[in-house]
Parts: sequence; C-alpha cells; structure tokens
Amino acid sequence: MAKYTEQFKLSVIADIESGTMLSWRAAAQRHNVDEATVRKWVAAYRAHGAAGIERKHEFYSAPFKQFVLEQAKSEGLSDRQAAARFNIRNPSAIGVWRRQYDEGGFAALSARSRARPQKMPKPPQAISPSRPDDDARTREELLEELQHLRMENAYLKKLEALAQAQQHAAQRKKRKSCSS
Repeated sequence: MAKYTEQFKLSVIADIESGTMLSWRAAAQRHNVDEATVRKWVAAYRAHGAAGIERKHEFYSAPFKQFVLEQAKSEGLSDRQAAARFNIRNPSAIGVWRRQYDEGGFAALSARSRARPQKMPKPPQAISPSRPDDDARTREELLEELQHLRMENAYLKKLEALAQAQQHAAQRKKRKSCSS
C-alpha cells in the first residue's frame, strides 16, 4: 500500500500552487512530509498533471531507457529533472540505468531478472558417507575401523560424563560454602 494517497499529494500540491505556502519547507512541515518529496510531487504534477502523481508500476524497455539517458545527457538534465520530464517515479532508477549502460552498453539495459532473489541459501548437498577407498578395503579392515570408531565414541562419552560430574561437584561445593 502506498504511504501517501493521491488525495493527500494533491492537497500538498494545492498549497504550493495556490500560493498558500510561501516555501517548499513550509508545505513540507505543515503536512509532515520530507521537503524533497514535496518537490518531486510538484515537479511531476507540473509536468504531467494529476497523472504524474498516480501510483504506477511500469516496465521500461531498453530503447526507452537509452532514449532517457541520451536526452538527459544532451540537455544537461539531472536525474530528478529527467524523471519528472519522462514521468518516471523513481529518479534513482535513471542513475542505475546509467551505471548499467556504462558497464555493459545497450544489452545491459535490457537484461532483467524475473525471478525473486533467494532469501536463504540452499542447504549443501549431503555428502556420501562412503569414501572412494572403501570399495578397495576388505570386510575385516572395515570392521576394524568400525570397532575403533565405536571405542573412540565410548571414550569421548565417558570423558564428557566425568567432566559433568566434576562440574556438579564444584557447584555443590560452592553452594555448600555459600550457605555456611
């Protein structure tokens, strides 16, 4: 949903156009809007009338983008002025188009990803537990390795249990000394 309704924008513009407000800043403060936003609305309204402040979602073709860039360069228009002249809602889009054109030429202006950006990376693929050398090993060698890994696992479990027991004993000792 739009932050400001078209009716609200028209009321701000009416204050400026009627001469009720003497400055952009006064109109912006009265309506609690950023001064640059008021300037943008008024410029779009002056260039295109009420259609200039309507909400729109538009796809711009590569030839149109190139035409806007050429006109802005030849006439010395700022991004904001070019956006107002060609009824483009977001002046920063023209700067993006300029960078794309400078880096990749006309083809870069037409390149557009239609997919949504991925929010989370895909999880890595599960790694197969078997190693390439497992096929060459005999059953006995594999069983030996399995027995070794089981003993290592049991040792680590006992070590963890011992560490927890020591931690509990230290906590009991600390509580006993604090209560005395």
